[in-house]
Amino acid sequence: MPHILKNKNLEILIDLPHENYRETRFDWSGKIIEVNFENVTFGITETPKAAYQHHNGRGFFNEFGIDSPLGFDEAKKGEWFHKIGVGLLNKEDDSYSFVNNYKVKTLNFSIQKSTDSINLECSSELVHGYQYILKKEIQLLETGFRINYWLENIGDKTIKTTEYNHNFLAFNKELMSNDYRLVLPFELDSGQFDENVNPENFVQFKNDQLGFSKTPNEVFFFSYLNGKKKVPASWKLENSKLNIGIKEVGDFKTSKVNVWGCKHVISPELFFEIALHPKQSVSWSRTYTFYKL
Repeated sequence: MPHILKNKNLEILIDLPHENYRETRFDWSGKIIEVNFENVTFGITETPKAAYQHHNGRGFFNEFGIDSPLGFDEAKKGEWFHKIGVGLLNKEDDSYSFVNNYKVKTLNFSIQKSTDSINLECSSELVHGYQYILKKEIQLLETGFRINYWLENIGDKTIKTTEYNHNFLAFNKELMSNDYRLVLPFELDSGQFDENVNPENFVQFKNDQLGFSKTPNEVFFFSYLNGKKKVPASWKLENSKLNIGIKEVGDFKTSKVNVWGCKHVISPELFFEIALHPKQSVSWSRTYTFYKL
């Protein structure tokens, strides 16, 4: 059963580390699977097939090291490397792929619960010179929630990685359509995107907004919507049919903003860059607010 944080305005459903999703891509600590606000459900599974809901991303899942997990390059085939928030993964091939499900030695988590927050903590083994402590707090707010992260390098080597929240979003499972609009804090120029996958051209850009002319049947993906410039870490997604919106604001600037999606889901992604020398730590946060239009 998920852990629930609830007040008069909203309800947050959180799977604990060893509940349900146990693949090796997304961080296991504090897996927010769903939020309910004003009789609207936010958050959906990566795939619409119910059979896969425990094997794919869902709701507000985050990930560390999507391209290069700690120690992967140093590890030989058959040896172990770190996936922060998951555990030690076994190297199978010369290149890492986040879509693979690796053999894993899972982390142990300590959990503290209260009426308005949940705190999770884990610490890794020392492998290939890398070792860390990760703490995450999910804090209930009046009309939203905040995720506070804290990462400490207790190993011998510098930790260089990224973290982002995938944000698998739909409102009441409403398909992507011209009822939705994603608003970003900068002008959008598709000519500056690093990747532009829009096979049906149903995803459209105007000024600072992304919208849909029709419901897409194919996967769409755009990377570096910010053109690799440092921008405020924020976005808002609104639905004019339901008159509801959600906003994410990070307490950092980001140099990478991606958007992925398909027929039933859209995922705006704000990347946080991490560079920690031994004995250093860093903290950051993501605040989500839900509102009526």
